[in-house]
Amino acid sequence: MAVDRSKKLGRRAFMASGAAFLSAPAIAQTETGTTEVERDLDDIVVRNISSFRSLDWAPYFDNLRNGAVLVDVTSRALHYWSEDESVYKLYPTSVPLTEDLTRRGRTKVVRKVDGPSWRPTPSMKKRNPEWPDYVGPGPDNPLGTHALYLSWTYYRIHGTHDTRKIGRRSSNGCIGLYNEHISELFSLTKVGTQVLLI
Repeated sequence: MAVDRSKKLGRRAFMASGAAFLSAPAIAQTETGTTEVERDLDDIVVRNISSFRSLDWAPYFDNLRNGAVLVDVTSRALHYWSEDESVYKLYPTSVPLTEDLTRRGRTKVVRKVDGPSWRPTPSMKKRNPEWPDYVGPGPDNPLGTHALYLSWTYYRIHGTHDTRKIGRRSSNGCIGLYNEHISELFSLTKVGTQVLLI
């Protein structure tokens, strides 16, 4: 008995195409017209969006006094340079959910907290009235293990216990890092470290 293979999908091809379909991420159009791929945080993700490439500090800062942090919201990456240029770090980040929650420009680290507590901002509470008014340090804290408070009210660079958020649009304005990365960045930065979000 001859089998017409031109009209039948083999088992391997079927399984491969089915797996590809199930793992295909949702596609979103950004305001700049570029296509961006995102998934729901409850889905299993092999890779998050983040384009990693080393950068030189000179196009972004006049000097490295107190060290410098550059956050590239588009590539979802945080760059750190030490004052003496002996240390350069590149970390994947989470970024704000929407453009209206995103702030860009120059700021600086004004406070460092090991084991931060968290309170939702008034606008977060308005959007999410079911959220608690306060979460103390620990595994349920949205700020993770460490937080760098910026001179902008309510803006932080902090850790997260929810590692699915890194490489995604998932925050209400802050920049998130894996807890092990924020711990390292926390030890490298100081009050006065300059920060630029682009």
